[in-house]
Amino acid sequence: MSIPLLLLLLSVLPTSFSQQSCTKDIMPQNKLYSLCNSLQQLSANLHWTYHPANSTVDIAYRAPQTSDGWIGWALNPTGTGMNGAETIFAFHDSKGIMTTVTYPITYQNTVVRNSSLSFKIYSMSSDFSNNMMSIYATIELPGNKTTVNHVWQASTMFSNGMPSGHATRGANIRSTAMLDLLSGESSGSGNLRLHRKNTHGVLNAVSWGILMPIGAIIARYMRVFKSADPAWFYLHVACQCSAYIVGVAGWGTGLKLGSDSKGITYHSHRDIGIALFCLATLQVFALLLRPKKDHKYRLYWNIYHHVIGYTVIILSVLNIFKGFDILDPEKKWKHAYIGIIVALGAIAAVLEVVTWGVVLKRKRSGGSDKSHRGGGNGVIGLNGTNGYGGREQPRV
Repeated sequence: MSIPLLLLLLSVLPTSFSQQSCTKDIMPQNKLYSLCNSLQQLSANLHWTYHPANSTVDIAYRAPQTSDGWIGWALNPTGTGMNGAETIFAFHDSKGIMTTVTYPITYQNTVVRNSSLSFKIYSMSSDFSNNMMSIYATIELPGNKTTVNHVWQASTMFSNGMPSGHATRGANIRSTAMLDLLSGESSGSGNLRLHRKNTHGVLNAVSWGILMPIGAIIARYMRVFKSADPAWFYLHVACQCSAYIVGVAGWGTGLKLGSDSKGITYHSHRDIGIALFCLATLQVFALLLRPKKDHKYRLYWNIYHHVIGYTVIILSVLNIFKGFDILDPEKKWKHAYIGIIVALGAIAAVLEVVTWGVVLKRKRSGGSDKSHRGGGNGVIGLNGTNGYGGREQPRV
């Protein structure tokens, strides 16, 4: 069940920038450009004309913005993303006049001040009209490369009258791509990073956020029914082991994303993820420490198993919602996960009533079955137990 679901979710993740039409974009002052690209992030457009004779390009970067905000467009000659981005900023100065400044951004120094760039800028201007801010420039292409890494941005944060920072989630950290100035094709770093983030989110949502709770439900409720013994145990083990394996893959993608995101750290999401992985690993390896069912320490092992198991589930759901806030996907994905959690909660509530009814009826009839008091199989997942003192009731 989990593998087809995982493949289906991964198959619908975006893998390339959608090529929306920007040819109808009305340019101020009758400016004309050969090509344009509707950038998927920040609702921005980039227009340009490449001049092979002198290795220059005329660009017009336009993005929706308010009068108290700023926009920026950059080439990154040495890498991808913000670090090393040679940026042109446009904003209203203290006198309310549109102005442009240039500054090379690095993680070590993000305080913007007017500085020269590594490539020549032959002309540069900006304007603001109808809540649309624009940058116009003619630049010399670094190394005459017609395939460039470009970064674009928009924000309302200022410090000492200069642009200062932007949101560190959603579109603001996905606004980077590789652009072919000859063909107009746009793809690469920004969207590849988005795809990796989506993969990370899907892996963790399916493993920690869905399979783990399902495994807990199986262990808690199926074991009450005589006909489900010992199938419930093997289903529980298979579910939890699958969840752990997929979760390790998701955790690994998270580590990779973190190493590629120098200067951007989501502390609570990262810390919860590390704690979650460590606790889940302890839970899996608890099988090696599981005493026999009649051992005097079995009760304490059961308590440990339950506490760690429920802690993993709670942390999983919490961190998945933190991930939604960071990734900022379409609302349907968050709503779908909420629907799944609500459905699992409803199923658990119904089974809680049903299984207690079965146990109480069995008690009244004087029936007894050792395997249904937890005396049969041990469990390596979240909620499998071997009972407390042989009392015949479903265990948490």
